[in-house]
Amino acid sequence: MNAFICHPERSGPHPVIIFFMDAPGIREELRDMARRLATVGYYVLLPNLYYRSNVEELGPYIGEAYAATREKLMALMGTINIPMVMEDTDALLAFASKDGAASTGPVGCVGYCMSGRYAIHAAVRHCARIRAAASIYGTALVSDQPDSPHLAMQRTDARLYFGCAETDQYAPMELIEKLRSEVDHKGVNAEVEIYPGTQHGFAFPQRPAYNKAAAERHWERLFALFGDALI
Repeated sequence: MNAFICHPERSGPHPVIIFFMDAPGIREELRDMARRLATVGYYVLLPNLYYRSNVEELGPYIGEAYAATREKLMALMGTINIPMVMEDTDALLAFASKDGAASTGPVGCVGYCMSGRYAIHAAVRHCARIRAAASIYGTALVSDQPDSPHLAMQRTDARLYFGCAETDQYAPMELIEKLRSEVDHKGVNAEVEIYPGTQHGFAFPQRPAYNKAAAERHWERLFALFGDALI
């Protein structure tokens, strides 16, 4: 598995954050976001989750000219699943434990779109180590299975944050309300926040749905989440 890694040059070792990619995969847009996390004092791992398919980068995917690329990325989404990504998470943590630039203390993770659930599942799998996890416009957060991400509060006491778009065809409001209901009932350390006037993908600068104000708010929430939990 190949991964993009960045961290400050000085004052290490730094707390580890695993940054799980969205469906279009690794690209400079995500590397820039990883760098932004790193500049405030973190060791950031951005793994290529499509490595099993020998895919490095998909290239441009927005617009009619790139319809074939979008079809490919949709197919690639189906080649990975929770057990696979949890094995990847195990490997990433093991790798970081051998790098002197990475702290051996509490870990955080964040996932966007398809990977919101992976970030939450990682916090459950490594409940003693991963102490904060964020899902940003995550998909498939609610199911009728016992391991549904929306039930994670029953399986970890890590800090959990769910940042949701107000209008999201991939995570409709009725599912978000089920998530919020569970959090309100049992989520002492969890929060669901709906970003008004936003659509799926609002935090990605290169997406048509990009909303600068909401994107900056999401950075504020991430910095506060990790700053409080990764001590």
